[in-house]
Amino acid sequence: MRATILPAGSRNRRPIHALMSDLPHPSLPKPFAAATSALRRGAKHHGILQVAIAATLLLPFALLYARSIADALLSIVALLFLVSRWTARDLTWLRPVHSRLAVIYWLWVLFCTALSGRMHEVGEALALVRLFLFVAALEYWVLSDSRHRRRLHYVIVAVALWVVVESWQQQLLGTNIFGYPRWGNGVLTGPLPTPRAGLTLQTLYFVAFLPPAMALISRPRLWPRLLGALLLIFTLLSMALIGQRMPMLLVILGYAVAGLVLPGFRWPMIIAFAALIAAVAVASVLLPAAYQTLVTVFLQRMEDFWSEHYAIIYQRAIVMIEAHPWLGFGFDGFRNHCDDPRYMRVLDWIPVTDIYELYSCTIHPHNYWLQIGTDSGLPGVALFAALSLAWLARIARGMTTPRGALQAAVFVTLCLTLWPIASTTSLFTVPNAGWLFLLIGWGLAEQCANQAAPELRKP
Repeated sequence: MRATILPAGSRNRRPIHALMSDLPHPSLPKPFAAATSALRRGAKHHGILQVAIAATLLLPFALLYARSIADALLSIVALLFLVSRWTARDLTWLRPVHSRLAVIYWLWVLFCTALSGRMHEVGEALALVRLFLFVAALEYWVLSDSRHRRRLHYVIVAVALWVVVESWQQQLLGTNIFGYPRWGNGVLTGPLPTPRAGLTLQTLYFVAFLPPAMALISRPRLWPRLLGALLLIFTLLSMALIGQRMPMLLVILGYAVAGLVLPGFRWPMIIAFAALIAAVAVASVLLPAAYQTLVTVFLQRMEDFWSEHYAIIYQRAIVMIEAHPWLGFGFDGFRNHCDDPRYMRVLDWIPVTDIYELYSCTIHPHNYWLQIGTDSGLPGVALFAALSLAWLARIARGMTTPRGALQAAVFVTLCLTLWPIASTTSLFTVPNAGWLFLLIGWGLAEQCANQAAPELRKP
């Protein structure tokens, strides 16, 4: 086709940018184009990583005061991790045993819930995967850098100290900073409006205070050792001051576990126990409310345990598991079926006095393992037990080294949290689930870093 030359001033003249568009565009050589694309992907990956780090550092504060925001934050971290692994075509995070067991357990709960035919519970079972993705995100992505793990530790120490300071303020001044008095039964609420300070401090106690105490105790001079012992004594007495029985008993159990895995902790543990015994001895005069809750009421409830509300809850959960041992009732099975008359029957080996008390129908059975059993049967209990042991075995590697104090603290805390003989909240409900899975992911990240450290120091 021949080009047509238009006269000057013609309305059909094409602008210069249109004429330039007809020319062939220069293209970068393939290696340069690939490098540019990689840089763009790297910038995008760095951006979503920074969002995930910020969400993780905000999570402890949200777990303390805003459970819905906390759930959103950990869900964002899980989703961003999934996006980053998908774009990188990276599935190496599924190789460890604990990751595969987590997937198998989640699929089993989903299967048991699907058989129940309740669509709302099926949705909740689907959403359960966010907790296991959150653990993987912390282990392989968010906390892979020591700077981020250090910042998270600062945040945890700040939250634990906030609970301790507000508990003492409430004890000494009558109210906390928000004007809330102690709870009706004499329990201190710390910086919270409801009695959750004991459970929160129990969860954070060893992670916040064990590493600095061990760092001081391991020094050769006397004064640092005394400061480390005083730190343990003061925090243990603060735990007792709050007045919640089960968290206090679990912290004492945690001291015993820490003494077993950390030989250097044994003498400080004995000193802290002696101080606690002395404090309890004089508490009947100085702190009668705490003494009443910790000692008097505890002994009375142990004597009358089988007529207590918790005993009826446990008995009913065991009856439900006995009736459906293989598949359970699906997610939230106890909440949906505990008022069924078929499960209000006597067990010969449990001396519960009033099996027909409908008040025992709660949203969960107040024990993690009974909750798992009612949700997914005995196979679910076996799978979660294997998963818990895999987590603990992995975190325990190298925790007795000088670099492993924080790793040991997470190990001790998880031993307490997963201890089967205890009264608990719901396993998969935030804020409790947020604390638990945050510590699991953090402990796994610490173990990965400590295991890789000798290799990084090689020339």
